[in-house]
Amino acid sequence: MTLNIETPALLFSATSLILLAYTNRFLTIAQIVRSLKKTYDEKENKSILLEIKNLNLRLTLIRYMQMFGVLCLFLSVFAMLLLFLEQQLSGIYLFGLSLLCLLISLGISFWEISISVNALRLHLSDLTSRENLKH
Repeated sequence: MTLNIETPALLFSATSLILLAYTNRFLTIAQIVRSLKKTYDEKENKSILLEIKNLNLRLTLIRYMQMFGVLCLFLSVFAMLLLFLEQQLSGIYLFGLSLLCLLISLGISFWEISISVNALRLHLSDLTSRENLKH
C-alpha cells in the first residue's frame, strides 16, 4: 500500500476553510456573550444567565473543534514529511490519524450546531407562545 505525498496536501484547503468558519463562529458567540453579560449586570435575569451558560458550552465545543482541526492539519503536514523521507507506513498511519482528527472535529461541530438550533427553537417557541396569546 502506498500513499502519494500530494494526498495529505488535499486536506489543507478544506481544513483551512473549516478552521476559518470555526473562528468566525467563536468570535460571533464571544461578542454575544459580552453583550449578554452587560445586560445581565444591568438586570439580573435568570434566562440571560441560562443563555450565557449555553453559549459557554458552545464556546468550549468550538475550542475543541478548532483543536482537532489544527491537529488534523499538523498531522497531515507531518505525514507529508514522513512520506518525503520515504517512511511510507508511518506516513500512512499518521495521515489516517489526521483524518480521524478531522472526523472528530466535524462530529463536535455537528453537536455544537444542534445545540445552536435547539436554542433558536426555544427562542422561536417563546415568540410563538406570545403570538398565540394575542389571538
